[in-house]
Amino acid sequence: MFTHLYPQFNKGRILKTEMLTNLRDFPREFVDIHYADYSDGIVTGANLEVGSKQLIISPGIVRHEGRLYILNQSTTIDYLATGKELVVKIRFLEAEKDIDRTVYASEIVLDEHIDCSSSELELGRFKLKEGARLRQDYQNFADFTTEYNTLNVLHTSYAAHGESTVTPMVMRYFADQMLRSGSADPRDLVFAMMCTNEGTVSRSLILHYISGRMGIAYKDYTNVQIHKYLGRILDNVRSGGKARSFSSGGPQRVIVD
Repeated sequence: MFTHLYPQFNKGRILKTEMLTNLRDFPREFVDIHYADYSDGIVTGANLEVGSKQLIISPGIVRHEGRLYILNQSTTIDYLATGKELVVKIRFLEAEKDIDRTVYASEIVLDEHIDCSSSELELGRFKLKEGARLRQDYQNFADFTTEYNTLNVLHTSYAAHGESTVTPMVMRYFADQMLRSGSADPRDLVFAMMCTNEGTVSRSLILHYISGRMGIAYKDYTNVQIHKYLGRILDNVRSGGKARSFSSGGPQRVIVD
């Protein structure tokens, strides 16, 4: 499971090998400073892979309440077809302290409660019908929101400067589709290349791109809304045969969902 181990150095205690090993393998000060301005969420890895009866969570690092939790080895969780929406969550547990260390542990759970509490982080969700196969081989950009039998990662929060952002998987898929579309609009090309090369793209950059590209007011959309508007931009480029703005000037439009 994801853990955050903090050695306790107290006067009169024996210095243990485990404590020194922890310092060797986890240069705490450097990492804490590097990610000090990051939001909570997935820092790297922690990807979901669909198996026949299990979900596999890859090694990774997540941030929660300013602490980094590390999963060193892949772990699995069983799943069943219930027809109900289930959410794969990391549930962060209360700290356990002893005389030598403080351990911040976690557990991976499947939960029917869609919303995450302050002590939970979503890794993905799905709604699997009986007799169907859970999949993650997305056929197109819109397929990320297919309701049944498809792993949905749009609600997952990725750690980024200031505020959490959209999973890099979705942004790289968008970039690939945009570059294949033949758009000649510099905004599309620059944004697509940034999504491809930067890994995690800041939320504000995505929102500014949507605002400028669609000619609408800047607004803090949810991950699902961001996916919808990015999909509209792709459809617009494909249907027009060339890049064109959604508005030709004048006052910006506000789209009400």
